[in-house]
Amino acid sequence: MTDLAHPVHGGPDALGAPAHDFSTNANACGPCPVALAAVQGADAARYPDPAYTALREALAAFHAVAPARIVVAASASEFIARLTAWVARGGGRGVWLPAHAYGDYARAAAAWRLQPVADAAGADLAWLCEPASPLGTAEPQASAIAASPATVVLDRAYEPLRLSGHCSLNAPALDRVWQLWSPNKALGLTGVRGAYAIAPVHAAGVVPELDAFAPSWPLGAHGEAMLRAWATPATQDWLRASLATLRAWKAQQTALCASLGWAVLPGDANYVVARLPGANDVNHLPALRREHGVKLRDCASFHLPNHVRLGVRPPHDQAALLRAWPRVRGSDNAAAR
Repeated sequence: MTDLAHPVHGGPDALGAPAHDFSTNANACGPCPVALAAVQGADAARYPDPAYTALREALAAFHAVAPARIVVAASASEFIARLTAWVARGGGRGVWLPAHAYGDYARAAAAWRLQPVADAAGADLAWLCEPASPLGTAEPQASAIAASPATVVLDRAYEPLRLSGHCSLNAPALDRVWQLWSPNKALGLTGVRGAYAIAPVHAAGVVPELDAFAPSWPLGAHGEAMLRAWATPATQDWLRASLATLRAWKAQQTALCASLGWAVLPGDANYVVARLPGANDVNHLPALRREHGVKLRDCASFHLPNHVRLGVRPPHDQAALLRAWPRVRGSDNAAAR
């Protein structure tokens, strides 16, 4: 069961930053030079515009929507918490969650005592994510859920890192749901927090209410600079070029996993989930991290025991995994004998 009080996440831990970090889904080609320069050049000596006027206009132009539909957020997690609070304060009681999903959806729901429901038709709030985390797949019920009366959010954190496939929702369906964007993964800048949402066409009038739920200046100067850079042609050109590299690395990494006897599940994004061959193989992950600096994401918190998620990494990181895994697994097996 997911521990809602102590969420599990990839990336740095008590041992510091992993030398070979497969545990996050950040774009391994990053950081994006344009976005990094914007962040480094941000004026941290002054408050941002509290209304984020220029940023909203830039994001609206980027997505060809009205600025009134843009909600600025401190991060995707902050928006998840804020929207859940808004639904609960409006009388919402039920939430629909994907079977395998980012834990903050459930954490926010639990904090506001929204009860999970099996059928999205009976939910007041429903969460979709495509490509999904951790599997990188489409949501089979996406179209039906988007047409439901619930407040529906499509988390598009990994849409910019899609390497195959396409979104399940067409343009009219997208206009009926909230779209949550958090570009820091695509830009290889996960240490910079900043996100935004696009309100459904019919809910543009709700944006001031959600703004009122936020603290003043939810986005600092660095996050604002990152999001403004995100909406520029130069950044999008860099991102498109990076996807070709990631596709090649993903093919190599999938073959590597197969050579280790891991069963890789299909997915469309810059990460894969693999089922380990031994029933207790996840027990080797701490030694892999501690002794070799290779960190994988245990998928137990996603309700996928004995599976790991691996962000697509460059060849030198893949080589480190190839060297380390047999040693750790072999030494543990020898100790058991």
